[in-house]
Amino acid sequence: MGKPTGFLDYERRTACALEPKERVKHFREFHVPLPLKEQREQGARCMSCGVPFCQAGMTIMGMTSGCPLNNLVPEWNDLVYRGNWEQAYRRLKKTNNFPEFTSRVCPALCEAACTCGHYDESVTTKENERGIIEYAYEHGYADAKPPEVRTGKRVAVIGSGPAGLAAADQLNKRGHSVTVYERDDRVGGLLMYGIPNMKLEKQVIGRKVKIMEAEGVTFVTGANVGKDIKPAKLLKEYDRVILACGAKHPRDIKAAGRDAGGIYFAVDFLGGVTKSLLDSDLKDKKFVDVRGKNVVIIGGGDTGNDCVGSCIRLGAASVTQLEMMEKAPDVRAEDNPWPEWPRICKTDYGQEEAIALFGHDPRIYTTTVKEFLKDKNGRVKELVTVRLEKKQDESGRTLMSEIAGSEKKLPADIVLIAAGFLGCESYVAKAFGVSLDARTNVAAAPGQYRTNVERVYAAGDMRRGQSLVVWAIREGREVARAVDESLMGYSYL
Repeated sequence: MGKPTGFLDYERRTACALEPKERVKHFREFHVPLPLKEQREQGARCMSCGVPFCQAGMTIMGMTSGCPLNNLVPEWNDLVYRGNWEQAYRRLKKTNNFPEFTSRVCPALCEAACTCGHYDESVTTKENERGIIEYAYEHGYADAKPPEVRTGKRVAVIGSGPAGLAAADQLNKRGHSVTVYERDDRVGGLLMYGIPNMKLEKQVIGRKVKIMEAEGVTFVTGANVGKDIKPAKLLKEYDRVILACGAKHPRDIKAAGRDAGGIYFAVDFLGGVTKSLLDSDLKDKKFVDVRGKNVVIIGGGDTGNDCVGSCIRLGAASVTQLEMMEKAPDVRAEDNPWPEWPRICKTDYGQEEAIALFGHDPRIYTTTVKEFLKDKNGRVKELVTVRLEKKQDESGRTLMSEIAGSEKKLPADIVLIAAGFLGCESYVAKAFGVSLDARTNVAAAPGQYRTNVERVYAAGDMRRGQSLVVWAIREGREVARAVDESLMGYSYL
């Protein structure tokens, strides 16, 4: 423990965010990191408590408490305080392949479980993580380090999202020859085309991919395995195949008029905007143009919020976000004690920007769409919404039921569906012949990751369903260990 009184001596401080009206003028990241001196003071706030829930990654009441990667949080917070940035980087990298990603997009489960946060404000663990990795890049600690010995074993990874990248990184460090196949034109999967640039600038991904290439990982883009590339070919050329294709089968809205024009899935909208931004700085107009339009986003969560922020930057006239569930409380309820994940209302960057520009929160709670109304050209022009209330069915399950007579009309030129995902896209699973579970994810036991097809493994969202980047990295690390054991008879990964 660096400074026993650190949590008393220093107040919590985080990177300064540009004002909403300023940052919506561009798609760049908008947080200004703390100076090193202040970052060290934030590290001093870590209590090195006897039971560090921040790194536990355990399930409490069905929710994760602490980091799923079991990051050695108190250790590197102490090293940050002492100014030993190189050793802090070494400790961080022992558990996390990509702190440059998680320090930007993770919801900071570590901070929610921080003992300091039980009675005061939690330690800025996520902020410290970003400080460590960026310092490491600046000072050469994160440079490429290819393995000295190769095993002669070959592994194909299908999908270059966080799970696929983590698996590839681990197996390559072990000395196996790894090729990653990605169907899009750029490496990154969800990180590249599912998360907006202002949340994760794409050169951050490119920087890490270049290092992985220098270390020996081969990336093949524009390769649609299951369609353009047959599984039999891969199983012939490689000793093992890992499926890490994500869970990109979007949940649809079943309502009258769904066939109207102007209705898009959020993941397609976000991907189109990012691709156009990277290809031409939006000049090619190959994205859904919402300028001057009334946009309605169906669904909350991170994806819905990302749509809010993106639409504002593209010049939408108005943005409304419909959420089926009730507004969460502003503070922890008595039945949601620390160190459980706090079920409280979160106003994220996109909603902050909507409030600043439009004068009100874009979210309408306990509301869903009953009908899409079309104009004479078959495009959506209005939504018929209906209010919802909680009820229990005969088995005791809680359901959201329509309130009779609560229908209202809402103007809508563009509708984005951000209602979550139903599992993996079926064509890859069918091509490999792997079994699916009841939620249409690839069936593979945690800790083993083997599918019913010999030499084929699955990990990440494709196995566990839609989840966090940090969980995908953990699954990528664990499937790498399982594959390594199957190839070598043991593993020290």
